Amino acid sequence: MMIAEGERVVPLRRDWTGWLFVAITVAALVAVLYASGHGASGKHGARPHPVAPPADVIPEVAPMDLAPVTEADARTENAEIPIVTRDFVAPRPFIYAGSGDGRARARDCLAAAMIYEAGDDAKGQQAVGQVIINRARHPAFPKSICGVVFQGSERTTGCQFTFTCDGALNRRYSDAAWARAQANAEMMLSGTTYPKVGLATHYHTDWVRPYWSDSLEKIAIVDTHLFFRWPGYWGTPGAFRGAVSGNDVGIPKMAALSPAHAVALGTLPTTELAGVDANAAVGEAKVVTGAGDAAGRDTIYVALDRKAAPESFVTTALRLCGNKPYCKFMGWTNPTLKPDSDAMNDTQRSAMTFSYLRDDKAGFEKALWNCSEYKRDDARQCMKR
Repeated sequence: MMIAEGERVVPLRRDWTGWLFVAITVAALVAVLYASGHGASGKHGARPHPVAPPADVIPEVAPMDLAPVTEADARTENAEIPIVTRDFVAPRPFIYAGSGDGRARARDCLAAAMIYEAGDDAKGQQAVGQVIINRARHPAFPKSICGVVFQGSERTTGCQFTFTCDGALNRRYSDAAWARAQANAEMMLSGTTYPKVGLATHYHTDWVRPYWSDSLEKIAIVDTHLFFRWPGYWGTPGAFRGAVSGNDVGIPKMAALSPAHAVALGTLPTTELAGVDANAAVGEAKVVTGAGDAAGRDTIYVALDRKAAPESFVTTALRLCGNKPYCKFMGWTNPTLKPDSDAMNDTQRSAMTFSYLRDDKAGFEKALWNCSEYKRDDARQCMKR
């Protein structure tokens, strides 16, 4: 391009420095806009850094409200959230303080959450169970197992666990699957922990995006579930020291699933409770109940069904022991070696498959398996040989 200057025609000098500055500025702006639309939180903007709640104010528990994103976008955005590994602490063992019907109701609430949230999967069930126990110990949540599980269930938009308010409890798992969930729940109420999720108080599947997840720290992944804790003091061991009730009350939504809840609510006669699926893992051999070595100290000898899941032996023991303050339960999958009294020989003792002992006076309860017959992930669950 040319421009006249007096009588001369001279070329126009272009200021390439200015144009280069403009180009760089535009490119930077485009990059920022792209990042805000496709970053850690996709279409909803970059994920804010979680801010620790004040240490002197108990944090509020947000409802399970989900961001309107597709499953694919949710998975992408959730995967981009880093796992916080600093200050990771495994949970302490939890021992339920009560016994009898209160314990049975706590066990069944916990079992329901475990199976309806994680399906018939032992690992997933224990992860869910650990979060519920963590919540029961934390001051931000109700102080009972059933209270934690059914928190907000009276409102369709306020439930903490969706199965408690979306009609899922109308669907039934098989008796064997339910017995396995009960057994897993019983072990967690007796001190079994699931260390991998640490002190997590929240979780969700990777195909959804709860709004509360942006305010928490992701600390673990178990299959398709992501686990979170509060940042700061409320995610540290000092916050998990609350006393948990040892007498869970009846929950109406559990009545159709759990006889212990039905009895508490007056919808099932107590006399029917003992016979409900009591022999789920018991074979054809006769169940013999001895008088024991003192009044009220019962010993039960059972031939167990070899095809039953080993976890179901716990459920059978609990149902046959009922609410007795002292009960010794011993089972054999080889019925020919089952004794009818404590006067058993070494062969019979070595062949014992499962044992359960409850002594409320001593504050003791323990379930053990013959690990040469049924392998256990936790060696503490194995009988000593």
